[in-house]
Amino acid sequence: MPELPEAERARQQIERALGREITAVDDADTYVCRPHAPGEIAAALEGRRLTSAHRRGKFLWVETDGDGPDLGLHLGMAGRIVVDGEPAPREHPTHPRFTLEFADGTRLILQDKRRLSRALIEPDFSHVGPDAGEVGLAEFKRRVGKGTAPLKARLLNQGVIAGVGNLLADEVLWRAKLAPRRPAGELTDTELRRLHRHLRAAIADAIRLGGVHKGEIIPHRGAGERCPRDGAPMRKDQVGGRTTWSCPTCQPG
Repeated sequence: MPELPEAERARQQIERALGREITAVDDADTYVCRPHAPGEIAAALEGRRLTSAHRRGKFLWVETDGDGPDLGLHLGMAGRIVVDGEPAPREHPTHPRFTLEFADGTRLILQDKRRLSRALIEPDFSHVGPDAGEVGLAEFKRRVGKGTAPLKARLLNQGVIAGVGNLLADEVLWRAKLAPRRPAGELTDTELRRLHRHLRAAIADAIRLGGVHKGEIIPHRGAGERCPRDGAPMRKDQVGGRTTWSCPTCQPG
């Protein structure tokens, strides 16, 4: 599932198309383009140029020139942005759900084999917290370090901070040596500082390496696997409705 690092790489892909004039839009998929009717997004975008690409957590939006609207994009569970008709990798078959065609003959395509991605005009992100990779320490402590919810569930709450998914949460908590079930409000100032530091580092590493699946603990999330730090058997649990893997030795609690 795409998380913040995958969304950032998608934003970087979109940047390749900035400045190009939109000549046609395929917005016929009414589920991906909901609540818009077919042709509504096309009418708003054709003749305009993409000017800047932005991201908050997993949510993407692109500004257009003049008084044009913003185009919101979300990758869902299996979405991918392709620019200039580059081939999709073998493990990700081409399933075009939304397409921008440009005057120079190139295209920007939202591919999604599961059809859970979104494309919409003037997206509303008022329900989304600050970006997990950019939130400052003081705000992070105020938002994350309170309440009785399990720490992992707090990190997964997109209204608290935006962009952390299941794999990234396991990676960050393992790096920070914090138990996923521990009540968020019980963390000390030192622990919150450590968690914030490791969150930013894990995000930066995932963007650089190509995704959250490249994390240190991710290959060890499975039955019979052991913690690469201390050799203890990995523990499977359910936290916040998500399958969770942690080390009972170095993440006690």
